[in-house]
Amino acid sequence: MNLFLVVVVLGGWMVAHADAGRNPPNVVLIFADDLGFGDLGCYGAKGYRTPHLDRLARGGVILKRHVVPQAVCSASRAALLTGCYPNRVGILGALGPGSKTGIHEEEITMAEILKQRGYATAVLGKWHLGDHPRFSPLRHGFDEYYGLPYSNDMWPRHPTGTYPDLPLMEGEKVVALNPDQSRLTGEYTDRAIRFMETHRARPFFIYLAHSMPHVPLFAGEGFRGRTKRGLFGDVLEEVDHSVGRMVEALERLGLRKHTLVIFTSDNGPWLSYGDHAGWAPGLREGKGTTFEGGVRVPCIVSCPGVLPKGKKIWHWVSSMDWFPTVAARAGAVLSPGRILDGRDLWPILTGKAGGDPGREAFAYYWGKELQAIRVGDWKLHFPHAYLKPMPPGRGGKPGTLRTQRQERALYHLKEDPAERKNLIDQRPDMANRLEEAAVRVRRDLGDSLTGEVGRGVRPAGRLD
Repeated sequence: MNLFLVVVVLGGWMVAHADAGRNPPNVVLIFADDLGFGDLGCYGAKGYRTPHLDRLARGGVILKRHVVPQAVCSASRAALLTGCYPNRVGILGALGPGSKTGIHEEEITMAEILKQRGYATAVLGKWHLGDHPRFSPLRHGFDEYYGLPYSNDMWPRHPTGTYPDLPLMEGEKVVALNPDQSRLTGEYTDRAIRFMETHRARPFFIYLAHSMPHVPLFAGEGFRGRTKRGLFGDVLEEVDHSVGRMVEALERLGLRKHTLVIFTSDNGPWLSYGDHAGWAPGLREGKGTTFEGGVRVPCIVSCPGVLPKGKKIWHWVSSMDWFPTVAARAGAVLSPGRILDGRDLWPILTGKAGGDPGREAFAYYWGKELQAIRVGDWKLHFPHAYLKPMPPGRGGKPGTLRTQRQERALYHLKEDPAERKNLIDQRPDMANRLEEAAVRVRRDLGDSLTGEVGRGVRPAGRLD
């Protein structure tokens, strides 16, 4: 079986997507931080409102089974921008200040692919793929960069850790230390709109990677204290307002019908922070685990006149799929023989495909551990340890993390999304099938639980 796709040569893409190549759409990719599966109104949120995102969902497509390959900051961003498992490109966990690791110079990002097609490109917000200039977004396809090089909690005010001053970057220059984070959501949005206005005559790609609702939470003036959900709700209403401003700007500039807007999150809620965290109703656990509450995230996609309105899609899709999907819309040229793990979602989004996007199995990694694997709706967990907050924290402070043990277990996610009913004894045939798929994954990407080294792993960038 073909578990991983080797990217086809140029001709196939250029012919198949000739119309897109002649008139490529703008792309606005909005990436929230630690937003849980139930944290938007259209996904069931209570105590605050997200009217702009709800409207975006009514006018577009809402994905109900959108998962990330690793439920943590840097790894998830690497997957989004390269279309590959984080393990393939060597970016794991959450890179800290002064890390000697970052995205490799030979990795091809979504921005680089679009830049080759004449796009103006900008990243606004959190980068988190290496803070050394060698790993700068300006060296990986982006024309402009304004934001934080890593997570907003990696600063001197962290409740339990010790970090240096947090830099706010413009390009490769530090423009402020320990910035007023209550202003960042608004500033990122302002700059995104100015970028649209400046580049309205050519295709553009805006990657708006919000710092929120990652802790510490900061809401701008006019948003603090206005919801029943406390600071978390205030922050979400401001993120929603940002989306509304972006869509309004596209409409004002006459670009809305020619812009693909994607809104999603890097991973599920950071449950350790209790009342400052989101939620994933009906799903197990959250960020930092391979359970569905950690990896399944909201995703809304809109392109008026092209994608259907108000459609809910229950196919299994991944954040890795956005790279090939966006590349195809732009008529992009991809390197022959380059391995991608993502699939083009366009047939699913437009309703022209009945099945999942050509993926035999989906691998759930935590670091280098292959902790679970899924085929269709069947998910097999391998024995592993994970951390659970017991109890969660309050008021911006984390809870106490305690090590828990997950034993080998088989779940049917359509019937049991909470991963509670172990069917390993009832369906040994399915468990064996998943085990066979895992053998192929380990051979390709490795697994520290079994000691296997992957043959398809590429190196991360490393400082000498």
